[in-house]
Amino acid sequence: MKDDVEQHIGIWGRELPWLDPVKEAIFMRLSILARHTQQLRRDTLAEDGLPHWQYKILMKLRRLGPPYAASPSELADALGLTRGALSARLAPMEEAGLITRAGDTTDRRRVHVRLTEAGSAAFEQQAGREDHGEAALLEALTADERLVLADLLHRLVLAAEER
Repeated sequence: MKDDVEQHIGIWGRELPWLDPVKEAIFMRLSILARHTQQLRRDTLAEDGLPHWQYKILMKLRRLGPPYAASPSELADALGLTRGALSARLAPMEEAGLITRAGDTTDRRRVHVRLTEAGSAAFEQQAGREDHGEAALLEALTADERLVLADLLHRLVLAAEER
């Protein structure tokens, strides 16, 4: 079965005789899969009514492990945000019950942003839906093919990160 990439390679192969069709096919298909995965994430977030930026904050807190808390400055740094931008994002999340902001019991100057049960549930629901969608994309491959693909992609990522 042919896909759009083959037509793309045919056109550009004529226009650019130096084009490596195998390399072009690999990167075009990776790009298409990345677009499909991003759309899957956008769709599941939209269905759940959870903005992407809220999901990112929930994910960062969840990655920390119990007690799923961080100072606002740690969280801002991890997300690449200014303290002011983070503060503006935290207010609606706190109002929605996804996080709490509480003072440190030993140092009143410190504040902790903590994931609530509702925030954890919202994160779990989104992560589970993404997992289901991603698994559906991989159904075209056998378990052995998935392992081979995972290994090949791992090698490419390592090579890219070494650059």
